[in-house]
Amino acid sequence: MSKLEFKSDVEAVDALAQSYKDLKSEVGKVIVGQDEVVMAVIISLFSNGHSLLVGVPGLAKTLLVSTIAEVLDLDFKRIQFTPDLMPSDITGSEILDEDRHFKFNRGPIFSNIVLADEINRTPPKTQAALLEAMQERSVTVSGDTHKLPAPFFVLATQNPIEQEGTYPLPEAQLDRFMFNIFLDYPSYDEEIDIVKATTTVQQNDLKHVVTGEQILFFQKLIRKIPIADNVLEYAVSLSTKTRPGTDRATDMVNQYISWGAGPRASQYLVLGAKCHAAIHGKYSPDIEDVQAIANFVLRHRIVRNYKAEAEGITEEDVIKSLF
Repeated sequence: MSKLEFKSDVEAVDALAQSYKDLKSEVGKVIVGQDEVVMAVIISLFSNGHSLLVGVPGLAKTLLVSTIAEVLDLDFKRIQFTPDLMPSDITGSEILDEDRHFKFNRGPIFSNIVLADEINRTPPKTQAALLEAMQERSVTVSGDTHKLPAPFFVLATQNPIEQEGTYPLPEAQLDRFMFNIFLDYPSYDEEIDIVKATTTVQQNDLKHVVTGEQILFFQKLIRKIPIADNVLEYAVSLSTKTRPGTDRATDMVNQYISWGAGPRASQYLVLGAKCHAAIHGKYSPDIEDVQAIANFVLRHRIVRNYKAEAEGITEEDVIKSLF
């Protein structure tokens, strides 16, 4: 889709909102419920950010990612993270070919959508290889830099319950993820629908609704969406209020938080709000759009202290108090 197909940016934003609706209805053929999760994943994709999905086993995290990849006419690879996975298993390595020349053999990271399954099961060295690729959008092997394909989007999953033999991601690395998305158990009615749909022979034929070229176009378009100064200031003030010991910190933050969100949170709050507005048919974000995505952006960027854990105060409680 070239720029020429739209007479104006307004028309382009309308096309983005329509693409979102099409994506959602195709994904809905396979995934029951989880509307907020699907919305968050699509927003991070259109905003050119990566997402971390956290949920107990069996909540269709992997199915959700593979369904989205199928609906978006994009290349998809899944990497199962294990304790013995090496960095070269992700990035690729140099091999000697039959002419005795070294040739770079590309790893699974060279794909448009990469599912990093159970990222906390692998040692820090391997996690770092993935996170470097996420940040730089390139891979360096034996001194040569190889560019990753565009669009490039990492969805990592993490299992919150089995903590034996896991290597939790450090806060500095969690910051690379635009969104941290929680998956909860389905409701009783949703679970009945899920079981009906998955215990019969019914097949879902998914259509490709958005191409890689359109995604790249929409990623640029979202950055062009205007934002009012008061909304931008609201997003930045949300981030700055989470930093304990600073003059903007709230009493609750000083009491329960040991570490707050950095400037990246402010950037993602603004980008996420722009995209949230666009997919809902608005041409400029307002404060409600910032609040709608604040949990996804701030949840993994604030660190609770022992007092918060002892009193059962969650990250969401603290974020809600900032509104």
